Amino acid sequence: MISVTRINGTSFWVNAIMIESVEETPDTYITLVTGKRLIVLEKAAEVLQKIQDYYKEIGMHAAAIKVQQTEELS
Repeated sequence: MISVTRINGTSFWVNAIMIESVEETPDTYITLVTGKRLIVLEKAAEVLQKIQDYYKEIGMHAAAIKVQQTEELS
């Protein structure tokens, strides 16, 4: 889970594995695989860094890189 901040300043936790996309337009939107969209105060780059840190923490980072490398070879 990663911690992010709602527009009203309250913090909440999001399951990073459920995040489908992150976009900044200029507000930062997190779209979950369920289709739900969340608006957060953090910049997109910060959210992406939190996701990467979480993946490293649980050991998924190496697997994600391996999948990306395999896709690039195709």
